[in-house]
Amino acid sequence: MNREATDLAGVRHIAYDALGSTNAEALVRARAGERGPVWISAVSQSGGRGRRGSAWTSVPGNLYASLLLTDPAPPAQAPQLSFVAALAVHDAVAETAPHLGPQLALKWPNDLLLGGAKLAGILIEGDSTPGQLSGATVVVGIGINCASHPDGTPYPATDLATAGAIVTPPALLQALAAAMQTRLAQWDRGRGFATIRADWLKRAAGLGNTIKVRLPEREFAGLFEGLDDAGRLLVRGPADVIAVSAGEVFGLG
Repeated sequence: MNREATDLAGVRHIAYDALGSTNAEALVRARAGERGPVWISAVSQSGGRGRRGSAWTSVPGNLYASLLLTDPAPPAQAPQLSFVAALAVHDAVAETAPHLGPQLALKWPNDLLLGGAKLAGILIEGDSTPGQLSGATVVVGIGINCASHPDGTPYPATDLATAGAIVTPPALLQALAAAMQTRLAQWDRGRGFATIRADWLKRAAGLGNTIKVRLPEREFAGLFEGLDDAGRLLVRGPADVIAVSAGEVFGLG
């Protein structure tokens, strides 16, 4: 069952009781001709997923939503959306649970931490249909632990209720939609990435400290120095600075 509303910062919103995946639904709709922006949300998901195909536990009580965007930026700038979205998630949680603001931090590339544990994750997916002139489709999938969190995850997890904040998914989605509109305007299709990067770094977990990075072929530790102009993680090793475009930060010193 789904229902439509138009109250998410002026952006259409299609709300489901249950879905396999809000990202998958957004991509299906895009391939059928749907143009963004449009939000897709679900009370629960049976096939939620995170980065690199990992499962995302999707029980009722948490926020599961995806924003479908059509041609949000030139292809070279589209990966910057992960930082835009991460800032919007941080903004929304800080607004709805202000007493937790000092405990929030962003973990590269796009996780939100609360007290050092994972509170929210973001999955960016794209699609482009050859021969169409409508531009590429990008879906920004967001999961935020409001009422519960999974146990036994590779990176420790938490939720807002455990931290003493009672925030409902609808209220959080309202704040998130408004924050996303503000951050997208700031980003300006990539032209404003310098300010996005600066704002992200102000909230970065482990900046200036030793971190551990896991790549497909190896793991290494080094000093987290910042982000480059493309959003790559800059880590100073024993010999030089390594720019990481894809990997996982799993240790924060």
